Amino acid sequence: MGDGASSSRSNRGGGKERVKGAGGIGESKVTDHGRRRSSCGYCRSTSYSSISHGLWADSITAEDYQELLDHGWRRSGCFLYKPEMEGTCCPSYTIRLKATDFYPSKEQARVYKKMQRFLDDTTSVKKFESSKQKENSCRGLLKLSGNDSIRKMTALSTKESSASTCENMCNENDILHSLANIINSAVSTLFVSYTAHLPKAVVKKVTCQAKKKLEEISEDLVYTSSIAFQIAAAIRRSQSTDETIKCQESELLDLNATTIAEKLSCLVKEHELPSELLIKPCNGHLNFYSATKQRSSEFINFKESMLASRGNRGNTKRICSIDSNAVLPQKRRKLEIRMNRSSFDQEEFALYRRYQIKVHDDKPDKVTVGSYKRFLVDTPIVFVPPVSGDNTIPPCGFGSFHQQYLIDGKLVAVGVVDVLPRCLSSKYLFWDPDFAFLSLGKYSALQEINWVKETQNHCPSLQYYYLGYYIHSCNKMRYKAAYRPSELLCPLRYQWVPFEVARPLLDRNPYVVLSDSLAVKDGAMSPKLPNPVENLGPDLYDSSPMEDLSDEDEEEDEEDGFHREDSDTGVEDESNLAASNALNVADSRAYDVGDIVVDVYGSCVKFKDIEKVFGPLERRTISKLESQLQRYVEVVGNELAGRMVYSLG
Repeated sequence: MGDGASSSRSNRGGGKERVKGAGGIGESKVTDHGRRRSSCGYCRSTSYSSISHGLWADSITAEDYQELLDHGWRRSGCFLYKPEMEGTCCPSYTIRLKATDFYPSKEQARVYKKMQRFLDDTTSVKKFESSKQKENSCRGLLKLSGNDSIRKMTALSTKESSASTCENMCNENDILHSLANIINSAVSTLFVSYTAHLPKAVVKKVTCQAKKKLEEISEDLVYTSSIAFQIAAAIRRSQSTDETIKCQESELLDLNATTIAEKLSCLVKEHELPSELLIKPCNGHLNFYSATKQRSSEFINFKESMLASRGNRGNTKRICSIDSNAVLPQKRRKLEIRMNRSSFDQEEFALYRRYQIKVHDDKPDKVTVGSYKRFLVDTPIVFVPPVSGDNTIPPCGFGSFHQQYLIDGKLVAVGVVDVLPRCLSSKYLFWDPDFAFLSLGKYSALQEINWVKETQNHCPSLQYYYLGYYIHSCNKMRYKAAYRPSELLCPLRYQWVPFEVARPLLDRNPYVVLSDSLAVKDGAMSPKLPNPVENLGPDLYDSSPMEDLSDEDEEEDEEDGFHREDSDTGVEDESNLAASNALNVADSRAYDVGDIVVDVYGSCVKFKDIEKVFGPLERRTISKLESQLQRYVEVVGNELAGRMVYSLG
């Protein structure tokens, strides 16, 4: 056995040399869990209709996990899984988008603006909660039957509309009255004594029609007053009758409207204006501008200049995410985004627990520290630290991270992501239910896309944003396609297909060989449209799209209802056979499983040398292991099978 141990150490070293992922740091070691069945969290099937292949990863390099993603795999903690596409009830397609090609929809732009308003302190939490309650009451009325529901909705809408209009009118009248009083106070200060009666200020709202007529009027202008002209006219009349007016600053000045407006503006600025308005004199008028709109305008101008400097040709339509370094100092509320390496944090767990119980209706006794760690903290991905001057690794390094979102120091959301050589992969997001009005799931997605754009400056190979699985047969998972232009991974040939090309095919069948559509586009062949998978289970669960970019909270381990199908049963159903055939076509090159490095009791040897090291084994054992390895090659591909260590446990 001395020679065997020596051979073992030599082969282990050889195994590490062949692992090229993540800058050559660490090695990938997996344990094969084979074909597994479970209940489905998407179609809510009560039978074990979800079929996948599972691997447990003791460790995996960032490059190897990137390759697994590009072969249809995902992870839940340290457990890796890949749907058996032709057999599973809800075929799951890996979806991604190129960050630099992303353009936001109107809805996504509104999410960004909503956050801007909240950070500007123009919108309160209570106001949003009130609007949500009204929205929910309207949804409740939809459940009523017939004309009764229509009448009640109409009455409620009319009542709320009238109340809202009256409230707005009262608020606006208060603002106009307050501004007039402030101006009158400034007039009294500017003119200490006078014998003529000076007019009282009147403030008017600037209408949209007026803005359209005069193009030079800024969109930020809200209110205006012409009091300076009226005062100048009154002074002229008083001078014609030899009356005198003393000014606080000096003797008689050149009191024209422009001068008066400028002096009044300085005095008005000493007062606290309502609604965060800003005053500015303009050709004798006292104009009041919206501070919030000016901040937004300054932000857009800043972004335009930044894009111009980067050679983006001024295309502002693709702007959607905050450049926090430029914008945050101007905000009343402070938003911080921190990227931390994956580790257990008590504050994060408290937020996760609250989110799961309130948003997903999980039972409190099911949301434990252990389940949380297994799902979102544990990771097999080997961390690669950044290297100064190395543009192949981003500033944060490669590995698993928790991206924290804090508003005024309060943790409101956590995005769990993997940073890999070619992408940022979004795994899960949980957020504070009290901040649901901010649509933090969508907002975090926009931020993560922007992160990829910014990181490309340091690591040019990192170009894509992976959103997990897209499930066309599940309505609540279709929201991921809203981030455009996206691509779906072909489950057979592992080619990326534009979503707009794949969508018509998915409308007809839940499982499609997507790459056939590319051949059709080139006029080479007809699409392969397999028959719909039978027994898809009960009707799809009727639910609105989830706001977080996360898959179902399914922890894929032995305790969560998974059933492994042993390969030595001699029974292989038709769907399994079809899947195996498809995988063989996708990776048709013959591969000698004898070259796979296996870990036996901590000793790494090539499979073909296993009997040389450990002595003769039963033919049945060798045959079974060889069959498992062949299936393993089919699901991970030749390249990864040759790089990763196959642990026998």
